[in-house]
Amino acid sequence: MKLLSFFSIVSALFLTLWCCAKPKRLSKGDKAPEFVLQDETGKLRSLSEFKGKNVVLYFYPQDNTPGCTTQACSFRDRETLYAKNDIVVLGINFNSPQSHAAFKKKYHLPFILLTDSTGDVAKAYGAKHRIPLLNRFFPKRVTFLIDTQGNIIKMLENIDVSTYADQVLKEFGLV
Repeated sequence: MKLLSFFSIVSALFLTLWCCAKPKRLSKGDKAPEFVLQDETGKLRSLSEFKGKNVVLYFYPQDNTPGCTTQACSFRDRETLYAKNDIVVLGINFNSPQSHAAFKKKYHLPFILLTDSTGDVAKAYGAKHRIPLLNRFFPKRVTFLIDTQGNIIKMLENIDVSTYADQVLKEFGLV
């Protein structure tokens, strides 16, 4: 009887630890996790500096790759609509500020690119994943739409990079 009780307690403890160790998936209404990261110029930027504005926080795998370039340029091509509606675009991946600066210059990107060198911000947003064949971590292609109070209003995961900026504008009710 004592042995059965012991195993019941150990099992309950293991189950509790296993459930609690899994990160909570962010969803609509959650407070967007705060961060402080370097932008492409080396300046520290935080999510809280954009309070009072709608924010498009998009994680993308790599600078200068075809899909990521198409995605970034779709924002660039709709910049006037975003600016007119007071929407800030922030791109995040693990590349260096220097890589971001070159990417931004090459494609004339008018928005901020942030460096998550540790991957901690991607992890907090559930946007960090490991590619087994490369044995490396990359950000997932995922976007969070954040309202003026810093709350998540939508998470976009299945993204068509060619129509991406219009999809985001539609989610904000602007197209």
